[in-house]
Amino acid sequence: MEKEDLILAHQRIKPYIHDTAILSSKYINKIVGANLLFKCENFQKMGAFKMRGATNAILQLTDAQKKKGVVTHSSGNFAQALSLAAQSIGVKAFIVMPSNSTQSKKDAVRGYGADILECEPTLKARETSAEEIQQKEGATFIHPSNNIDVILGQGTACKEFLEKQPDLEYLFVPVGGGGLIAGTALSALYFGNNCKVIGAEPCEADDAYRSLQSGVIESNISTNTIADGLKTELGDINFPIIQKHVDRIICVTEEEIISAMRLLWERLKIVVEPSSAVALASVIKESHLFSNKNIGIIISGGNVDLHKLPF
Repeated sequence: MEKEDLILAHQRIKPYIHDTAILSSKYINKIVGANLLFKCENFQKMGAFKMRGATNAILQLTDAQKKKGVVTHSSGNFAQALSLAAQSIGVKAFIVMPSNSTQSKKDAVRGYGADILECEPTLKARETSAEEIQQKEGATFIHPSNNIDVILGQGTACKEFLEKQPDLEYLFVPVGGGGLIAGTALSALYFGNNCKVIGAEPCEADDAYRSLQSGVIESNISTNTIADGLKTELGDINFPIIQKHVDRIICVTEEEIISAMRLLWERLKIVVEPSSAVALASVIKESHLFSNKNIGIIISGGNVDLHKLPF
């Protein structure tokens, strides 16, 4: 992946995405003892950064592939992202969703015009159902995070960030399937000025932290975290990028996540999902290491169930 690949990806998706706002809070800066800037992908179309990668991946398909549609398996943000991206481009989308997905997420996916196939809430069932749709419809499978066109699309959020804030010394990103942090790491490499990328992960789903320690992709035995968008695991395409270009990963407790989420709601006056708060929680936890630094945080999304707020 070269610098040109990110530039072309950004040019390709610009008509379909928002160049999202960057916010700050003097109060949060005071708590951390550093200058924090927040790239608000919760303001992105469909409410999360995943619109970028989904759009780029679909636009890279051939005309013949576009005619037969796309398929993915996802319980949340990527399901919505691929559905809206496909609708925007004029492509049919088939989404495999586990039966225990929230009704609001199913409604959003249907609202974007996609066909939903429900399955048992296991990875094997999701993968099997997606394969059946591929065979039956001829649709192209697009993985939510382990796909190079998805990774390059996700990296455009960091590219926009650094174009407006070239002096960032650190970028903090939540880690789930690894698409956002891999794309961010590539953008920091090509567009940053010695800008280090740090991942943030719940202690209850610390597979990426352990993967960097062991050098192989680790799995989670349990994922008992409020940060439901970060329960997925790394893939063989994004992991080597993360190994090479991510400085470290910081893990945070559930209490630290909820506290950071509340802080963002109260001080920035924005709706963020728990997964987004993990990045701020990690900065606060290790704030002594980042005194007086210029720090960028990517707020990954704002698709939160308002009936299940933790405060």
